[in-house]
Amino acid sequence: MLISAFVLGLLGSFHCVGMCGPIAFMLPVDRTNSVKKITQITIYHIGRLISYGSIGLVFGLVGKSLYIFGFQQQLSIVIGVLMIIAVLIPHKTFSNYNFSKPVFKIISKLKSTLGKSLKKKTPDTFLTIGFLNGFLPCGLVYMALLAAIATGNTLQGSLYMLIFGLGTIPLMTTAIYFSSFLKGSVRQKIQKVIPVFVILIGLLFILRGLGLGIPYISPAPVFDVANSAMECATR
Repeated sequence: MLISAFVLGLLGSFHCVGMCGPIAFMLPVDRTNSVKKITQITIYHIGRLISYGSIGLVFGLVGKSLYIFGFQQQLSIVIGVLMIIAVLIPHKTFSNYNFSKPVFKIISKLKSTLGKSLKKKTPDTFLTIGFLNGFLPCGLVYMALLAAIATGNTLQGSLYMLIFGLGTIPLMTTAIYFSSFLKGSVRQKIQKVIPVFVILIGLLFILRGLGLGIPYISPAPVFDVANSAMECATR
């Protein structure tokens, strides 16, 4: 599952460039000093990873709470179904409902703070920009968060989001260096692959929740294994 986090981040970064690309293009990096420029970009990515890891920690805690109450398998199936539905339902349908309205003020403040930070060039500024960038609304991040919940573990949820963030780094870095490289048919083709991959991840979560006894893909529930061991011991 952790491999899927990296691939989702890598493929999803083509979508992320469209959403967060303008921020990456406007980063106040020192273009006259290569070492300084690399350092500033690295700090920016560290900020993004910290925000992704923090969000993953919170959502992993939610998954852990459901796991404690015995809803791990059902949760995995529900999240897999939600991921597939989110891909299959036309984008226009979601546009008819303003889901972000309750947090519109928070998002506005984030963008305002980002705008002010983009005018500075101190090391902490790049960390701040990256950190705030991670909290901006993004459909692919939502998909990754659903997967973080499904891990049913606080640390694994955080790790899932960290690896997702690592997957976005190559293309986001390319966006900062060569903005024209990301234009054209290649980007459009890869964006078409993203929904297919999200559906595959959704199917994997459904299979995992079914507990079919398939190693690594759909392992048998822990309580079933424990019960079988107890039955063997009593015979």
